[in-house]
Amino acid sequence: MPTTTPTREEALASELTTAWGGVRRRLRRSARARVGGEPLTGSQVEVLRLVETQPGVGVRDAAAALHLAPNTVSTLVGGLATAGLLDRRPDPGDRRATQLHLTPAATTRLRRWRDERDRVLASALEHLDADDRRHLEASLPALERLLAELERDT
Repeated sequence: MPTTTPTREEALASELTTAWGGVRRRLRRSARARVGGEPLTGSQVEVLRLVETQPGVGVRDAAAALHLAPNTVSTLVGGLATAGLLDRRPDPGDRRATQLHLTPAATTRLRRWRDERDRVLASALEHLDADDRRHLEASLPALERLLAELERDT
């Protein structure tokens, strides 16, 4: 089967994915090592971040926002509640449903994780030359537009 040459966009997509994946993994590992606590999966962190931005969200709405099956989110929520990171409260408008809220432990953990992640990244940025930092800064608007495009397509 003949191979085709990737388009410029396909080649760039592959390079960006590799670079972003490496940066995210390194930041996650560094922050996890310094913050401690029981390791959380990416999906668990996504649930916590969603509840942080949408306190009181229900499992069904969280599943829709995260593009996951409701039973998957329900399982994640159960584990996070057992770990003391999420509170499930009855929904006053629907007794069968629950509202999700971060516990103080989760709020502290997310803040500490972000602070550590930002510290590690800032330290790495300090070691880059000024031109590299300017290029990264100049790329932010394009990255934000790319994110908006990706979110539009989902």
